[in-house]
Amino acid sequence: MNRLKILNILIIFILAGVLLAGCVSKQPTEITLNGAGATFPYPLISKWSSEYNKIKPNIQINYQSVGSGAGIKQITEKTVEFGASDAPLTEKEFANLSGILQIPESIGAVVVAYNLPGIEKGVKLSGDVVADIFLGKITKWNDPNIVSLNPGITFPGKDIIVTERSDGSGTTFVFTDYLSTVSPDWKSKIGKGKSVSWPVGLGGKGNEGVAGLLSQNPYSIGYIELAYAKNQNISYAYIKNKAGHFIEPTLETTASAAAGAVSALPAGDASWSSVSIVDAAGDNSYPIGSFTYFLVYKDQTDQTKGKILAEYLWWAVHDGQKYSSDLLYVPLPNDVISLNEKTIRLMNYNGQPLI
Repeated sequence: MNRLKILNILIIFILAGVLLAGCVSKQPTEITLNGAGATFPYPLISKWSSEYNKIKPNIQINYQSVGSGAGIKQITEKTVEFGASDAPLTEKEFANLSGILQIPESIGAVVVAYNLPGIEKGVKLSGDVVADIFLGKITKWNDPNIVSLNPGITFPGKDIIVTERSDGSGTTFVFTDYLSTVSPDWKSKIGKGKSVSWPVGLGGKGNEGVAGLLSQNPYSIGYIELAYAKNQNISYAYIKNKAGHFIEPTLETTASAAAGAVSALPAGDASWSSVSIVDAAGDNSYPIGSFTYFLVYKDQTDQTKGKILAEYLWWAVHDGQKYSSDLLYVPLPNDVISLNEKTIRLMNYNGQPLI
């Protein structure tokens, strides 16, 4: 082999090495987006995280299911890229979070769940009866107010064990928003909020904690998100709605409750404090439900992460919705998706749109 051939071979190897090094250096760096907040949508956000990672293997979505109150705290302190809450921000929270965007990501139902040995399905309750149970005014399962709503069911004379959330919770906000709407007594004595002073009961952390208390305590009652009840085979009540019908919580009945609110939703950078779908009109509307929200800043301080976050949110409110129904969340209506598109397009870095 002459010198020229050897030189050509060496040049080829050198060029190949340069090209290979260039390809390696251009491989995308793994980036993690950290989020925290509501336990209510955790099953859905967890599914989104795994599915999005299949599409973009270099993107990790790390979501901590710590409750809406903790999620709002963390996005306020900017220790996460996004928060999540089942409760819209209060006027005070919204004022303190300059430049925050509220993005509905799904719709879910809160159920009044119970553990009654021998009575797995069919219990009917009205709002005033539920309020009186959680106020400690109705203390026995065979109370006449419960019995009168349920002809044909024989209730035991057992004490009702009340369970509730011990942490700051959007699920609590939705539940107490409903009770405040249907019970003047509840509204005047307790009110609504992510945390309230419960008159009676055992406290559990997260939807998971309350579901655990319900499973462990016969003759208990509590409130949890529909998916947690279904996944853990916990019974739940049919609730009397505004039209006077006892409604089972399903995707269809929750969607019916949300339908009336869609046309009046505010812009994504405005206050959502007055948005509520509890006790909604409609013969088939389940009365205890809510939008659940992503919380992100309009002005992003990291261009790379900001763009990746905007792209993830866009995917979640579009392609990500196909995973909602199987996990017992209501997919977003088209009008809400259109609203979210406008909101996500507000996200920017130094005034330049990120999507």
